[in-house]
Amino acid sequence: MKTYIDDYKLYLKDVKRCSDNTFDAYIRDAEQFLNFCAQAGLSSAKKLDDKNIYDYLEYVKSIGKSASTKTRIIASIRCYYAFLYSKKIIDVNYALNIRNPRNEKKMPEILSSAEVLTLLAQPDGRDYKSMRDKAMLEMLYATGIKVSELVDLELNDINLQIGIVHIKSAHHERIVPIYQTAVKHISEYINIARPVLVGDESEKKLFTNYNGKPMSRQGFWKIIKYYSKKAGINKEITPQTLRHSFAAHLLENGAQLSDIKDMLGHVDISSTQVYAQFVKSKYVQSYSKYHPLAK
Repeated sequence: MKTYIDDYKLYLKDVKRCSDNTFDAYIRDAEQFLNFCAQAGLSSAKKLDDKNIYDYLEYVKSIGKSASTKTRIIASIRCYYAFLYSKKIIDVNYALNIRNPRNEKKMPEILSSAEVLTLLAQPDGRDYKSMRDKAMLEMLYATGIKVSELVDLELNDINLQIGIVHIKSAHHERIVPIYQTAVKHISEYINIARPVLVGDESEKKLFTNYNGKPMSRQGFWKIIKYYSKKAGINKEITPQTLRHSFAAHLLENGAQLSDIKDMLGHVDISSTQVYAQFVKSKYVQSYSKYHPLAK
């Protein structure tokens, strides 16, 4: 089956300017969709229409994919059809009217302030690895940074004298402040632990593994899983959980939604508004529980 997948890769990189994660997901989704169509007898992407999309989405539904996965798959297919249409490979963009599955947006897992403090206290800072781990956890909660951004940080991205970190992504850059406790632990890591962990002075990455190589996302996931279990917090904690908690706690304490949007690096404020729903839900629960006439 002729798929034009190599041209599509160039389209994602040069026209859409996707992040590496989005690029990988969109290519994987497109290839799975095209394999499905090929098995149904389609010989070329030129012959794709809306029926191919609906048939594939029915298949995706039948194998139990979650609503969030289906939403991403639809976004991937829309992008692929837009590419085909822009290159005049197809005459009609049949994906324009495909709707996302109807579902309530799931509230993200949020830690309480006490739970965050318990988690951050788990690395005791008595050895080099523990000093690094404490610095990474503090950085995550201090800035709401994504795990991919965390492991991509370089030494010159952080200014501890004024307490800021410069976060760079494929589409834009942002400056986020760092609270003083985090500055203290990050400074200790850089001055005491990092020179021991990193044998190669030319290494630019801020955080590395124990062999002095750049920390991977998977490596940090293992770290946060270890300390979550050690903390005894009965919640599913991921790096994203601390990002969600960062945003929710700022909003709860009076920060403006637009400021939180900028700190998180959201392009659209609608992505940030889920945290307002969390705070509203929390206040409603407190009202129902403690107001004498609301019981």
